[in-house]
Amino acid sequence: MRNIFLGMVISFLIVFCFRYCEHRKDEKEQLLATTALIEKELKNVGKLIVTEGTYAQVFSYSDSKDLLYGLFDARKKALVVVNAKATIAYDLSKVETKVDQTTKTVTIVSIPEPEISINPNIEYYDVTQDYLNQFTASDYNKIKLRIENSLREKIEKSELKTNAQNRLIAELHKIYILTSSMGWTLQYNSEIVEKEEDLQNLKL
Repeated sequence: MRNIFLGMVISFLIVFCFRYCEHRKDEKEQLLATTALIEKELKNVGKLIVTEGTYAQVFSYSDSKDLLYGLFDARKKALVVVNAKATIAYDLSKVETKVDQTTKTVTIVSIPEPEISINPNIEYYDVTQDYLNQFTASDYNKIKLRIENSLREKIEKSELKTNAQNRLIAELHKIYILTSSMGWTLQYNSEIVEKEEDLQNLKL
């Protein structure tokens, strides 16, 4: 009788160990599959998102050159009309992420800086120039640089950059939905994203 009972106990232990090992194997395979899926989806997010804006501006340019020790001066001036298209882009293929299987955490390590591109269409009106002080390539380069700097300041103060950040957050939201649906945690700069509103408060 004792041998039969001992045999039953041993059989139970063997079955229990087998089921436990099988369950652990299934969990490990599921974790590996989930990790592979997350890594694949993170790569799929990598695309360039662009926000565009148009700007119009009028500049007046003038330059004076003293001649004969200040007795005479040679002048040149022009009215400059600018219509420009500006874009702000985030290259999401450069977003660095780290996947930790142990803690089931996806960490956004770094996000690239926005790339600002300005394409001005410059037209010149009322161009006047003295013979001894005419427009040169250096003048046109100087005018273009001045225009780009002025437009860049406008972009920094405008809603274009904010709109670009909102589009970036919309893309990051896809990562949050993916990790949350699989029971994983998303964090950026040691800040855990627990709800959608947390994405809006990220210091990008």
